[in-house]
Amino acid sequence: MADVESVLAPWIEQRFGVFAAAETPADLEDTLPVIRVERIGGSDERFSLHPRVAVDVFAATADEARTLASQVRDALVFLRGPAGSAVIRDVRCDAGPSRQPWANEAIHRRGATYTVSLRAA
Repeated sequence: MADVESVLAPWIEQRFGVFAAAETPADLEDTLPVIRVERIGGSDERFSLHPRVAVDVFAATADEARTLASQVRDALVFLRGPAGSAVIRDVRCDAGPSRQPWANEAIHRRGATYTVSLRAA
């Protein structure tokens, strides 16, 4: 079965031209902007998955984080069809992009959660 992180992170990276992965890089400050895609829950059925996914945007400025997070949201909610090793059936935005705390105040973070319905390609 397809892993949602390994499906969405490359799709986001290709679409937006920024580094995207399931974990933040050790050199986050030097790599900005970065998008982290992390499964945080959801359900699995025999032939399909319905994971809940946290998508966090890290950027050098609040405006850049807000803009990129909104662009990612707009693209994800319309994502359907083949994506990597999966077929996306639906993406629902459960909580839109909002300011999230981060240990380093020089890094601005916007986080949103989505439920993605997908099946293996």
